Amino acid sequence: MGAERRRYVRGRTRRGAALLGCAALAAGCASMPDSGDVSAVKATHQGDSQVRVYPVAPREKAQPGEIVDGFLEAMTGDDPGFATARKYLTKEAARTWKPEEHTTVLAGAPEPQQPASPGKRDAPGLLYPLFGQQIAAVDSRHAYQPVAPTEYTGTIRLVQVPAAEGKGKEWRIDSLPPGLVLSESDFLRNYRSVNKYYFASGRKWVVADPVYIWQRQDPVTRMDPVAQTVTALLEGPTNWLKPVVDSRFPTGTALREDVKSLTPDDQNTLKVPLNKKADNVGQDQCRKMAAQLLFTVGDLASTRVEQVELQRSDGSRLCVLGESQKEDFMADPTAPVPKNPYFIDAAGQLARLDVTAKDVGDPQRVPGPFGSGATKVGVVAVARDERYAAGVSQDGRHLRVASIVSDTELPEPLVESRGAGPEERLSAPTWDGRGDLWVADRDRARARLLLVPGGSGQPLTVTAPWLADGVRIEALRVSEDGVRMALLLEKDGKTTLHIGRVQRHGSGAQQSAAVVDLQSVAPRMEAVDSVSWAGPSRLVMLGKLAGGVQQVRYLQTDGSTSTAGLPGLNQVKAVAAANDDRVPLVAASDDGIVRLQPGGNWQPMAKGSAPVYPG
Repeated sequence: MGAERRRYVRGRTRRGAALLGCAALAAGCASMPDSGDVSAVKATHQGDSQVRVYPVAPREKAQPGEIVDGFLEAMTGDDPGFATARKYLTKEAARTWKPEEHTTVLAGAPEPQQPASPGKRDAPGLLYPLFGQQIAAVDSRHAYQPVAPTEYTGTIRLVQVPAAEGKGKEWRIDSLPPGLVLSESDFLRNYRSVNKYYFASGRKWVVADPVYIWQRQDPVTRMDPVAQTVTALLEGPTNWLKPVVDSRFPTGTALREDVKSLTPDDQNTLKVPLNKKADNVGQDQCRKMAAQLLFTVGDLASTRVEQVELQRSDGSRLCVLGESQKEDFMADPTAPVPKNPYFIDAAGQLARLDVTAKDVGDPQRVPGPFGSGATKVGVVAVARDERYAAGVSQDGRHLRVASIVSDTELPEPLVESRGAGPEERLSAPTWDGRGDLWVADRDRARARLLLVPGGSGQPLTVTAPWLADGVRIEALRVSEDGVRMALLLEKDGKTTLHIGRVQRHGSGAQQSAAVVDLQSVAPRMEAVDSVSWAGPSRLVMLGKLAGGVQQVRYLQTDGSTSTAGLPGLNQVKAVAAANDDRVPLVAASDDGIVRLQPGGNWQPMAKGSAPVYPG
């Protein structure tokens, strides 16, 4: 089998030259992009959506290694129904294989090992073990789940079956791993991340739910990206988010059966024909359904949609909702107005920066005790309406809330920590879109997660079953919608990033809350030092990969890495972002507060620390 293995290795390396031509025995070839530079498709190459791989059917009398090679390559293509990939399978395996049900994402291409015989008379054939390093998986609901790099093992079994027209026998695959097994580069080339939107349970605002769809036409459903996205929305939220959100679409609502493509008309209106399940909904419910759709398709950068029109199964209009009405369904109605960041100046006082100004200018200290010098603060959180701020004293012991729009007396502390030192006392606080305030007490003898209703009530202890066995909250940031929390957790000297689901019961002082079902979203990072929300489903974090250097990078809340790169910055201590792409990132470094305008480089702004945007 050594010769077959050598042929296999040569076949797998041909993809580097696939753009130049297709050899007769090559397992796949790619089309030339209409524009852009020519680049090789390699397992370590970032996904290029302009490159397409067209798999080639097995040649007559192909050897076992060629069959394995060809099938693995065919899985990376997107031909209709994976028809070419199925030609490498036996009839029964082709019938039962369901590539849409699961995708295993590996760091590199799966590597077959030397084949072996099963050693059983009732199981003839050859077994090809597959190995790789798994970094993620995508389930049937399109949800991405990263994992700490782990060894992947799978098996492909080949048997001999009668060839066409009775011409002897040919090797075909009759047993294979479930779904698709793709390298990270092939996954990113074929798939794209989109946000679906659902309503926070009991609330009028929407929450982003990121999923992955095909970059182009779905090989199984034959739907274009817009139809895929709408279908994913109608199927309902991902399992992780489902307990805290609601869909306004009636159960069973789907696109009309004949719809495979959705395109805005010349007025940028997207007309969406639904099945009979939605025929009789009322106008208020329809308006909320349209809001979910408008937010969802609005995140598709390749599609400009200014309004959506929902249609009954017979094509008549149900309702219409336009872009100007999106504010009615936002957690923060002031979100369309660009916000400025705040920071702690060298005197321990709260100041505000105008980061959108062409010239930096002088920072302005805020009115009230946090800006007047009545108390010195170490970290702060500014309410989303920018009327109040929550400040933690420099020694980390006390949390106070005070006005930042008028001069008032220094209020009494709302929370006090008994931790032994500043590092074991209160974390930086954070506000959600409901106007509630959150803070962690990092006292190792009494670690707590606290919720202050309205930023002024009696602090409530939040149920956090994971806050045990030496786990301590280093930092937390709650999302604008109030149903997700980004957490930096420290254990045994290592700090990791997680997303927790916020579940509440009741309201006001009578409410209870829990943060549950934590998901690790940066398992490949050796350490994470700072995190901030940077959009409905995007984070910006400061950390480093194992063996790497510190870096600032974007990350989706499902753990997938954003392709947007950021310029390097030395000696960074904290980063902050807003839910608005129009305003720059800010960071605290050895040079003080710096900003990063879109498309620019880091620029010094002021001396200080602990930068934050409202929230």
